[in-house]
Amino acid sequence: MLETQISNGFSEPRLVVRKFLARPQHEGAGAIVRRSIGRFELKYFDPFLVLDEFSVSAPAGFPDHPHRGFETVTYMLQGAVQHEDFEGHKGSIEAGDLQWMTAGRGIVHSEMPAATGVQKGSSRGYQEIESKNIAEATKDGIKVRVIAGEALGKKITSEGVFGNPKNLPTTAHHLLLLGSGDGLEAWNKSLKPLRFVLVGGEPLGEPVVQLGPFVMNTQEEIDRTIEDYENCINGFEKAKYWRSEVLRF
Repeated sequence: MLETQISNGFSEPRLVVRKFLARPQHEGAGAIVRRSIGRFELKYFDPFLVLDEFSVSAPAGFPDHPHRGFETVTYMLQGAVQHEDFEGHKGSIEAGDLQWMTAGRGIVHSEMPAATGVQKGSSRGYQEIESKNIAEATKDGIKVRVIAGEALGKKITSEGVFGNPKNLPTTAHHLLLLGSGDGLEAWNKSLKPLRFVLVGGEPLGEPVVQLGPFVMNTQEEIDRTIEDYENCINGFEKAKYWRSEVLRF
């Protein structure tokens, strides 16, 4: 059996301190989601609120819905998704592309499949980045695609061993929490390619109150957000008459 090791000889490798399976659940309109961050085992992982792996085929998807107080990053592994929001942003992202949306003080948007198949009061924002424009770093035959920040790491879909070569292999749809250290070691013990997503960030240390699609710092702010959305004010003015065209396709 072929074994590939991804290691840089770290003085203090990060070890796996927790592991659990992200089980499928229904979200949106018939979409199947595997949520690893944002569930009862791991409600929050500062600075991350939710980490979803989703699978949708028409007519399922995520029709018009609001957000406030956070940013979303969608990275497509396969297929394509059409996005539209009430600020007039519209487009489609395909395998290898990503979409970065800043909900800011409020936005309503829609994400629906185009083919079968992650500052609270700031301005809204949206950008699509095609696969060819995503920064990549390669070393020793391993490639990493850098979505945000900077990294020299790994991008190697099978099962792998992480943190300690004596650990049992980890299969698809699992979340691994890593302890402190200066890097991650991983071993591909299969003949098939191994692909995994590595996320990390500087903790914000802010209080978090979340209700559905809204994330703020206090319950009072959540209550105000609900009132704003229901009355189409304070950032949600365009929600009163806007309906996405994506749903017509």
